Amino acid sequence: MTQADPKRRLTDWFRQWRGPLRKFLVGRGAVPAADLDDVAQEVFLRLMRYGRTELIEHPQAYLFKMASNVAAEWAIRARYVRSREPEWLAGLAGEDQAEDEASHLELQDEIERALLTLTPQQREVLKLQFYSGLSRGEIAGRLNLSERSVKRALMKSYEKLRSELHTDAFARMTDGRE
Repeated sequence: MTQADPKRRLTDWFRQWRGPLRKFLVGRGAVPAADLDDVAQEVFLRLMRYGRTELIEHPQAYLFKMASNVAAEWAIRARYVRSREPEWLAGLAGEDQAEDEASHLELQDEIERALLTLTPQQREVLKLQFYSGLSRGEIAGRLNLSERSVKRALMKSYEKLRSELHTDAFARMTDGRE
């Protein structure tokens, strides 16, 4: 028997029984639908490693028994992984949340410090624009200034904040927009 014969035999078996093997695995319900192709592939890979396919008298029965064993192994592995998954995810979420909260507090302190370097008028203009949502014209009317003075105050405020805030803090504050 030549070396090509076992390879050809495996190729024929794959073509002939891949579909029925998948249906068998679906029927057993031991393998999630997302893992069907992976389990089927594992069955054929193990069969390739066996290397003595000429000794297999009933290939379909052999493949289905092997598939049953692989599916059982995957189910055990999935139970082990999933049993720890919520704890692991909760731990990650807790760590991220603590880091985010600390980072947020640090950023807030840095912004407050930088805002204190502005003049009272610049702080008021920023407050009216960001917290009250007023336009430049509305701010000018409320503070009894010209629109040009409001624009100048905003530009100087931004310039001062950029110089006072660390570059990474400013990038976080503006979501990467500078």
